[in-house]
Amino acid sequence: MSTTAETSPASSTKVRRARPSDFDAVFALVEQLGIGEKPNRDSFSEAFADAVEEGRDHILLVAELDGVVSGYAFTTIARLLYTNGDSAQLQELAVNTPARDRGLGSRLVSAIEDECRSRGVRQLTVASSHAARFYERLDYRSTSDFLKKSFVAD
Repeated sequence: MSTTAETSPASSTKVRRARPSDFDAVFALVEQLGIGEKPNRDSFSEAFADAVEEGRDHILLVAELDGVVSGYAFTTIARLLYTNGDSAQLQELAVNTPARDRGLGSRLVSAIEDECRSRGVRQLTVASSHAARFYERLDYRSTSDFLKKSFVAD
Protein backbone atom coordinates (compact mmCIF):
# COMPACT_ATOMS: atom_id res chain seq x y z
CA MET A 1 0.00 0.00 0.00
CA SER A 2 1.32 3.39 -0.93
CA THR A 3 0.28 6.04 1.52
CA THR A 4 1.81 9.41 0.91
CA ALA A 5 0.09 10.45 4.12
CA GLU A 6 2.51 8.24 6.06
CA THR A 7 5.22 9.68 8.22
CA SER A 8 6.96 12.97 7.53
CA PRO A 9 9.96 14.32 9.46
CA ALA A 10 7.93 17.20 10.93
CA SER A 11 5.08 14.97 12.00
CA SER A 12 4.59 12.22 14.54
CA THR A 13 1.66 10.72 12.64
CA LYS A 14 1.53 7.53 10.61
CA VAL A 15 -1.29 5.93 8.62
CA ARG A 16 -1.14 2.16 8.16
CA ARG A 17 -3.27 -0.93 7.72
CA ALA A 18 -5.00 -2.06 10.89
CA ARG A 19 -3.63 -5.09 12.71
CA PRO A 20 -5.33 -7.49 15.15
CA SER A 21 -3.41 -5.80 17.99
CA ASP A 22 -5.34 -2.57 17.27
CA PHE A 23 -8.58 -4.15 18.55
CA ASP A 24 -8.91 -2.24 21.84
CA ALA A 25 -7.93 1.13 20.38
CA VAL A 26 -10.36 0.84 17.47
CA PHE A 27 -13.15 -0.37 19.76
CA ALA A 28 -12.63 2.71 21.96
CA LEU A 29 -12.91 4.91 18.86
CA VAL A 30 -16.13 3.16 17.78
CA GLU A 31 -17.54 3.89 21.23
CA GLN A 32 -16.77 7.59 20.67
CA LEU A 33 -18.74 7.67 17.41
CA GLY A 34 -21.99 7.83 19.38
CA ILE A 35 -24.14 6.85 16.42
CA GLY A 36 -26.52 3.95 16.22
CA GLU A 37 -26.61 1.35 18.92
CA LYS A 38 -24.04 1.13 21.70
CA PRO A 39 -21.19 -1.03 20.37
CA ASN A 40 -21.34 -4.66 21.46
CA ARG A 41 -17.83 -6.05 22.06
CA ASP A 42 -18.69 -9.56 20.79
CA SER A 43 -20.27 -8.25 17.60
CA PHE A 44 -17.38 -5.82 17.11
CA SER A 45 -14.90 -8.68 17.59
CA GLU A 46 -16.35 -10.60 14.64
CA ALA A 47 -16.53 -7.54 12.40
CA PHE A 48 -13.01 -6.41 13.33
CA ALA A 49 -11.53 -9.86 12.64
CA ASP A 50 -12.98 -9.70 9.12
CA ALA A 51 -11.92 -6.09 8.60
CA VAL A 52 -8.23 -6.64 9.45
CA GLU A 53 -8.00 -9.49 6.94
CA GLU A 54 -6.70 -8.45 3.51
CA GLY A 55 -9.62 -8.31 1.13
CA ARG A 56 -10.64 -6.89 -2.20
CA ASP A 57 -13.95 -5.65 -0.75
CA HIS A 58 -12.73 -3.47 2.13
CA ILE A 59 -9.97 -1.28 3.57
CA LEU A 60 -9.32 -0.65 7.28
CA LEU A 61 -6.63 1.89 8.09
CA VAL A 62 -5.55 3.38 11.40
CA ALA A 63 -3.76 6.64 12.17
CA GLU A 64 -1.15 6.73 14.90
CA LEU A 65 -0.23 9.89 16.76
CA ASP A 66 2.99 9.57 18.73
CA GLY A 67 2.73 5.77 18.39
CA VAL A 68 -0.85 5.59 19.72
CA VAL A 69 -3.78 4.58 17.48
CA SER A 70 -5.88 7.74 17.47
CA GLY A 71 -8.10 7.32 14.42
CA TYR A 72 -9.40 4.84 11.88
CA ALA A 73 -11.15 4.72 8.51
CA PHE A 74 -13.19 1.80 7.20
CA THR A 75 -14.18 1.62 3.54
CA THR A 76 -16.14 -0.99 1.60
CA ILE A 77 -15.73 -1.69 -2.10
CA ALA A 78 -18.35 -3.15 -4.42
CA ARG A 79 -18.95 -3.42 -8.14
CA LEU A 80 -22.04 -1.35 -8.87
CA LEU A 81 -24.08 -1.61 -12.05
CA TYR A 82 -23.80 2.06 -12.99
CA THR A 83 -20.16 2.88 -12.20
CA ASN A 84 -18.42 0.84 -14.91
CA GLY A 85 -16.18 -0.66 -12.26
CA ASP A 86 -15.65 -0.78 -8.54
CA SER A 87 -17.09 1.87 -6.25
CA ALA A 88 -16.00 2.50 -2.67
CA GLN A 89 -17.86 4.00 0.24
CA LEU A 90 -16.13 5.47 3.26
CA GLN A 91 -18.32 3.88 5.90
CA GLU A 92 -16.64 5.03 9.10
CA LEU A 93 -14.11 7.71 10.00
CA ALA A 94 -13.25 8.42 13.61
CA VAL A 95 -10.54 10.41 15.35
CA ASN A 96 -10.00 10.35 19.10
CA THR A 97 -11.46 13.53 20.61
CA PRO A 98 -8.17 14.82 22.13
CA ALA A 99 -6.36 14.21 18.79
CA ARG A 100 -8.76 16.21 16.63
CA ASP A 101 -7.62 19.24 14.65
CA ARG A 102 -4.20 17.63 14.07
CA GLY A 103 -4.91 16.48 10.49
CA LEU A 104 -5.50 12.80 11.25
CA GLY A 105 -8.91 12.69 9.57
CA SER A 106 -7.54 14.32 6.42
CA ARG A 107 -4.57 11.93 6.38
CA LEU A 108 -6.86 8.93 6.73
CA VAL A 109 -9.11 10.11 3.89
CA SER A 110 -6.08 10.78 1.69
CA ALA A 111 -4.68 7.31 2.39
CA ILE A 112 -8.08 5.73 1.59
CA GLU A 113 -8.17 7.69 -1.68
CA ASP A 114 -4.64 6.50 -2.55
CA GLU A 115 -5.58 2.90 -1.84
CA CYS A 116 -8.75 3.21 -3.93
CA ARG A 117 -6.77 4.63 -6.85
CA SER A 118 -4.23 1.81 -6.62
CA ARG A 119 -7.08 -0.72 -6.77
CA GLY A 120 -8.68 0.94 -9.79
CA VAL A 121 -11.77 2.07 -7.90
CA ARG A 122 -13.84 4.47 -10.03
CA GLN A 123 -15.44 6.55 -7.26
CA LEU A 124 -15.42 7.05 -3.51
CA THR A 125 -18.55 8.22 -1.73
CA VAL A 126 -19.21 9.20 1.85
CA ALA A 127 -22.48 9.72 3.67
CA SER A 128 -22.19 12.38 6.33
CA SER A 129 -24.79 14.56 7.94
CA HIS A 130 -22.46 15.88 10.67
CA ALA A 131 -19.17 16.50 8.86
CA ALA A 132 -20.14 17.80 5.42
CA ARG A 133 -17.83 20.83 5.68
CA PHE A 134 -14.87 18.59 6.50
CA TYR A 135 -15.41 16.56 3.32
CA GLU A 136 -16.13 19.63 1.20
CA ARG A 137 -12.69 20.99 2.20
CA LEU A 138 -11.27 17.74 0.76
CA ASP A 139 -13.06 18.42 -2.58
CA TYR A 140 -16.08 16.15 -2.05
CA ARG A 141 -19.38 17.41 -3.43
CA SER A 142 -22.90 16.57 -2.36
CA THR A 143 -24.69 14.56 -5.03
CA SER A 144 -27.60 13.01 -3.16
CA ASP A 145 -29.23 12.38 0.19
CA PHE A 146 -28.74 9.08 1.95
CA LEU A 147 -31.65 7.71 3.91
CA LYS A 148 -31.38 4.84 6.36
CA LYS A 149 -33.68 2.21 7.75
CA SER A 150 -32.36 0.06 10.61
CA PHE A 151 -33.38 -3.53 11.16
CA VAL A 152 -32.93 -4.31 14.83
CA ALA A 153 -33.70 -7.73 16.29
CA ASP A 154 -35.99 -7.78 19.30
